[in-house]
Amino acid sequence: MDQDIYSGFDEVNDLSMLQNEDVFQEAVKTSYGQRRGPLVVPQSRGGAGFGTKVVSKPPPTAIRGVLGSRRGTAAKAGEEGGGRPITAITAAGFSTGAANRKPGAVDFRGSAAEAKLEETPEAAIKKMEKEIMDLIDESSFALENRQYKVALEKANKAVTKEKILQRHRDLQGFSEQTYLDLTYSVYFNSGNVFEACEMYQEAQTSYMAIIKNKAFSNAGRFRVNLGNILLKQGKHVEAIRMYRRALDQIPETHTHMRIKILKNIGVTFIKMSPPQYSDSIVSFEHIMKTKPDFRTAFNLTLCYYAIGDQDKMKKAFHRLLTVPIEGIEDDDRYLQYGDDPHSSLVLEAIKDDELRKIERNKKRLAEKAIIQAAKLIAPVIEGTEALGFDWCVDCVRESQHNELASELEINKAIMFLKQKDFQKAVEALKVFEKKNSKIASTAANNLSFLYFLKGESNEAEKYADQAIESDRYNQCALVNRGNIHFKAGELEKARDYYQESLAIESGCAEALYNLGLTFKTMGNLDNALECFEKLHTILNNCPEVIYQIAALYDMKSDIQQSVDWFMHLITIVPTDPGILSQIGAIYDQDSDRSQAFQYFLESHKYFPSDISTISWLGAFYIDGQFHEKAIQYFERASLIEPQEVKWQLMIASCYRRSGNYQQSLATYKKIHMRFPDNVECLKFLVRICTDLGLKELQEYANKLKKAEKSKELREQRRENSGRRSGRNRGSGGSERSNSGHRVPPGRQNSGRKQDQEIAIRDSSSGRKKPVDATSISV
Repeated sequence: MDQDIYSGFDEVNDLSMLQNEDVFQEAVKTSYGQRRGPLVVPQSRGGAGFGTKVVSKPPPTAIRGVLGSRRGTAAKAGEEGGGRPITAITAAGFSTGAANRKPGAVDFRGSAAEAKLEETPEAAIKKMEKEIMDLIDESSFALENRQYKVALEKANKAVTKEKILQRHRDLQGFSEQTYLDLTYSVYFNSGNVFEACEMYQEAQTSYMAIIKNKAFSNAGRFRVNLGNILLKQGKHVEAIRMYRRALDQIPETHTHMRIKILKNIGVTFIKMSPPQYSDSIVSFEHIMKTKPDFRTAFNLTLCYYAIGDQDKMKKAFHRLLTVPIEGIEDDDRYLQYGDDPHSSLVLEAIKDDELRKIERNKKRLAEKAIIQAAKLIAPVIEGTEALGFDWCVDCVRESQHNELASELEINKAIMFLKQKDFQKAVEALKVFEKKNSKIASTAANNLSFLYFLKGESNEAEKYADQAIESDRYNQCALVNRGNIHFKAGELEKARDYYQESLAIESGCAEALYNLGLTFKTMGNLDNALECFEKLHTILNNCPEVIYQIAALYDMKSDIQQSVDWFMHLITIVPTDPGILSQIGAIYDQDSDRSQAFQYFLESHKYFPSDISTISWLGAFYIDGQFHEKAIQYFERASLIEPQEVKWQLMIASCYRRSGNYQQSLATYKKIHMRFPDNVECLKFLVRICTDLGLKELQEYANKLKKAEKSKELREQRRENSGRRSGRNRGSGGSERSNSGHRVPPGRQNSGRKQDQEIAIRDSSSGRKKPVDATSISV
């Protein structure tokens, strides 16, 4: 037993004799060593792999004897019950992997052992853990990309596989080696996904699974998530209770987390019905003493405003102005000193990086909170709104945000505008004429807008020019300057200003809309259509823009495109009677009267007093020989326009066509009593009396002759007066043409007025108010 049973195996150097060895060839043909293809004999053991060289030299007898004796030992194993199986001739620790084998070489070891190693319980558990983590990652990415269905599927699969893994651990006896972080991640991810999908009950179940598991540290903070869910469900009392339980379980050292929970509590008290402002004030005051921020200071000001405490409002506004803006106190670090190329590269890199964007957002949030708070409390903290704005402006000037004082004064002017006190608004804006260029440009632009609304074109033009001189890149001032030219009928100049505004900001909606109207007025329909289609991509589903596109296609006689755009417009404003009647008119023009009738009838339902729609429907029923229905519409028209005789004549005509002569005669008599000189009414009275053989025939015939004579006399007088006025105009024009080519006073600017009327008509032809091209820029 002390003899080494493996001795002698490593002494073999040449294996080429195995080709002719009967015992080896017989072993190769067994089920374990069987393979396809010819036997490949290895060259040597010391090479990079087994070779393919065939050697014809007979093996030495010593090797044959050794192998023969080993075969005998193996053969006797089954008979005597002793012995051992044949061992490998490769030394322990030697491996010839697939990467080291040449094509066609045989792996004598096989892969069964490796497969068994991979299928061990530990390896299977690790494999399942990796699959679960991959599902969590996929679910998180899908949730981030708002692919809620995919995120929900992956989260559910992760939960299912995690439960299978737990059962597998218990069966294999590895229950003590539970991977707590994996279970934590699975339920946390599923709770987030359920909450995003508004499956609140399932989300609460997932969070409670973490909270109830004592093995998880800091699980109590998940009560904040439960409070958020209850707040979304409108259960404010339960949400506050859950927030407070979370606050009790978070240590004092976690200040940031505790402040966030206090903010949620304060906001929840405000959202309650009725709001509990006093409790909200307690939470916000605690935050302002611990770590103040702009949102909390603004909410505190809002609460004091709600309870009407003027002194506390002023104090809260002062505290809002003293809140520090973290990270942006030192703006000098973005300024370049010297000509160091390395410093220039660093500044170029940090000028617009992510941290710089965060700083800008913080500053923008601070400015918005201050402006909104000032606008909120200004009307109530002093006797008048103007005095309140003055107090806020003084406070802002003395603070670190003194650049906002000018903006507050502009808001003060806008406040006067809302009160329709134009004089005070003008006075407030004129203060900025000597301020810095940007503020002066904004104020001058607003003054131009005010004078434009008042119809004072000269003053509007003056201040628009001042706004452009102060800031050449003020696109709003350029738009207002173009509007002045548009109203004056100077379309080319208006077009140039609109195009200059678009050169500064290509997405300026007002400039694009007005440029489209300008091209439309000039008859350049293709360019107008291009402008409105570009604006449609910016202001998606804007009714005014879609109407202009549909109207342009109608003007280009592209009926199908026009109808398609009008149909799209109807999906946005389904109750607009003007659009419905216009679609009906297009179908009527296309000789599709049945479709036209449907749209005119729908338009009449929403706007029953539209005379054009009533007239079309009445004529439609007359053409269809439904005179009784037509009478209903003409009676409604006569109520709307009682002094218009044609509607009453249409009613009498419908009675006459339907064969109701007595009612028709009575209606004509009523018309004759109200309009005794109406020739048409007398003609029909004569005709009916003739058909019915009535005695009043001669009377109406005499009245008809008198009415016709008086009508002829009126027409002659009108023609004579027209001829005289024409001769006077011709002689006056010749005299003026001979004396310096002066234009007659009555004809001055006539072309300009005509163009102005066209521009105004086009700008409001959509029956919907167009985009306000002269909006105030603040």
